[in-house]
Amino acid sequence: MLLVIDAGNTNITLGVFRGEKLYGTFRLTTKIKRTSDEYGITLKEMVERQGLPSDEIDSVIIASVVPDIMHSLGSAIIKYFHVTPLVVSAGIKTGIRIVTENPRQVGADRIVDAVAAYTLHGGPVIVIDYGTATTYDLVGPDGTFESAVIAPGIRTSAQAMWGQAALLPAIEIKKPESILAKETISSMQAGLVYGQIGQTEYIVSRIKKESGYQQAKVVASGGLGRIIAAETDCIDIYDAELTLKGLRILYEKNKGLRKNR
Repeated sequence: MLLVIDAGNTNITLGVFRGEKLYGTFRLTTKIKRTSDEYGITLKEMVERQGLPSDEIDSVIIASVVPDIMHSLGSAIIKYFHVTPLVVSAGIKTGIRIVTENPRQVGADRIVDAVAAYTLHGGPVIVIDYGTATTYDLVGPDGTFESAVIAPGIRTSAQAMWGQAALLPAIEIKKPESILAKETISSMQAGLVYGQIGQTEYIVSRIKKESGYQQAKVVASGGLGRIIAAETDCIDIYDAELTLKGLRILYEKNKGLRKNR
């Protein structure tokens, strides 16, 4: 079985594949400091609570945008699963070509999403990930990663708002019944959700116009993306498991780089 790990700024998302079938997913909070033993014990327990035997994990791939956790996390995989993980980094086979000014600045998670969207849906494709930042990445018809837009994520915007304005409370992020809000909480919810919808529609429209790819598919992922995708016709496909699928695809392309203990 293959364990795939997406280490983001807010959460570490994990999945277990047997072949192409995803059998279980689970999450850890990224910002909690953990030793390699804490990671190892936690990961084994999480896998087994999904009803999956942890001793059948024989392959691991990691995409991380948080360098500080990689030593402990990688050591945990080696010690508790007896596998040296494949790490998404410069030099691995992706099947896409990055032509931005500095390809090394493109986050591993965005490369994984681009690979998944292009492999599963073809190109041109606009890949949106609603995470700590909301990213819009354009992959051309020949698999070229052409350009990107990075905006504050919806939760990041919310935290900035209630963190900087003393009278605004922390709120649940959800779509209110109407944009015509009449009190503070629903007013904030309206601004956050409808603001993100408007941002999405404008940026997608502008990317299509300037690239000339008017028929580009739009594929979205990320936890809060489900709220946005349900409210706009500009998103063609919402796939909460896009990054995990991309990690599996990348692992298959790079089996030869894996070195087991």
